[in-house]
Amino acid sequence: MSSLPGDSVFPESNPKLTGIKAALQYTGIPPSWLDKRPKLPSRNWLIFIGVTSTVTGYYIYDRRKCREIRQEYVDKVKHLAEVPLHSLDYPRKVTVYGAKWPGDEEYDRSMKYFRKYVKPILVAAAVDYEMINGKRHGELVNRVAEDIKRRRRIDSGLESPPVMAMPLPNSSPEDKRRRELEGGIVIVGRPTFKEFMAGLKRGWTEGLEVVDKEERLSQVLESDGHFDEPEQDVDAPADSADVDGEPIPTASRLPPSKSFSAFTPPHLRAPSPQPPSAPSSEGSSIPASLNAPPASIPSQPPLLLVHFVNHIGLSQIPYMIWDFFNERARVLSGAEAAYRLIVDQTRPFDAPPPEALAQLHETASQSSLPPPPSTATGTEIGADTDATTDISTSPARPHFAELAPSDLDFDRDAEEWYKKSTVRSFASEIAKARESYYKALSERLATARSLARGTREPTKDERNYPPPTEVELRAERMKKELRWRADEEGWETIRPDNAVAWDERFRSALKVFVDPPSDFESTGNTDSSTQS
Repeated sequence: MSSLPGDSVFPESNPKLTGIKAALQYTGIPPSWLDKRPKLPSRNWLIFIGVTSTVTGYYIYDRRKCREIRQEYVDKVKHLAEVPLHSLDYPRKVTVYGAKWPGDEEYDRSMKYFRKYVKPILVAAAVDYEMINGKRHGELVNRVAEDIKRRRRIDSGLESPPVMAMPLPNSSPEDKRRRELEGGIVIVGRPTFKEFMAGLKRGWTEGLEVVDKEERLSQVLESDGHFDEPEQDVDAPADSADVDGEPIPTASRLPPSKSFSAFTPPHLRAPSPQPPSAPSSEGSSIPASLNAPPASIPSQPPLLLVHFVNHIGLSQIPYMIWDFFNERARVLSGAEAAYRLIVDQTRPFDAPPPEALAQLHETASQSSLPPPPSTATGTEIGADTDATTDISTSPARPHFAELAPSDLDFDRDAEEWYKKSTVRSFASEIAKARESYYKALSERLATARSLARGTREPTKDERNYPPPTEVELRAERMKKELRWRADEEGWETIRPDNAVAWDERFRSALKVFVDPPSDFESTGNTDSSTQS
């Protein structure tokens, strides 16, 4: 129907608002907002919301499971913290060892792992702990070996025990030893296990003499010729040495370490330097009966072997991301390890039989490489070894796992996660650093001697920044050599192709914490004094 001209057209009235819209129309909200119908977001927004919510939800789920797992094990052991303790007794205490992971600048990664995943369960059970961490490779070996030697010297009467300012009850050596056996030792990761076993063997095998490493190294460096004076003409006047202006008879004024003439009187000849050897019982003040390694080893605290892998490097970033969203696996592993220690269920240390070990040594001796220093008899770990050997081109050595599964293969798979560049070039990097240092040392030494003797005037830079003297250069060289040799020795201990140190005396002295039986919780027996 058409409208005639002049007819009035009235606009259609808006529908009457009801419900919440009627209440909100007087709040100042634009009416267009009240009439707006919801619709799906765009494709890009849907992708963003879906990915973000999935990642966030997976993260929240993982962290919630972590709290549940940790709380579950805390509830299992928290009643032990409520057991009354006598006023003169000590709580149970364990020793935690951690070593530096190869290729990681953070030396305390293993200790961070212990504090985050194992420590909460121990704290809930009122178990005390002492953490010992090695900052460089091989540092833990020396620490364990020196502690054992000190104990042997005290037990044999060669050294007096430390005197306490105030004697306390239950503080005798016997009581301390009993508490150590009741506690335990926590070993975090494969590098820590190798260093601990190497230190254990060295401490129970070497003599009891207190060896000054700096003095022994100085005897070795004395004959290397880096600080020797250039040979002078024998026809030079006798008083020519007094005109160099050197105020004091430093080491540079002394005769060279090597004999410069066949006609030098015998009493003026420097003794021919000899490489340092292990102190023998003949020249030692310690009786041979006390200095000899014991035929048997006393029982050691049980070992808790904690699995630990540290992912570093660009190629392992995907595994880092996976571990970030699967934190519950490490929480469960750490909680189970702590629970094994708390319930105190142990078994003897499992090692291959002696015949299998003999076969391993024979096979290693037939290869082109020397036998592993950790299994050689009568040799010091890392001594007289070729530090520049590239294991990537070396033939594979037989391993304990090829003979029979044992505790010596604990966490062996973790060695596959070592940074490849570190395994390939660790020793060569030390050799390059040593070569570049000695290449620049001759020029620095010549500068120090010329300034000390006044043969030339110092430059403006040398006045503002005095170069090191010869004494300072000798101290610097000693410090660097100590660090380089310690790193080489420590790397020989933890190298993936080197076996774990072993001694047949360990077979009856070591124990390992194990999981409790399946019916352990049903019996309600979680007393830490229970032994297998």
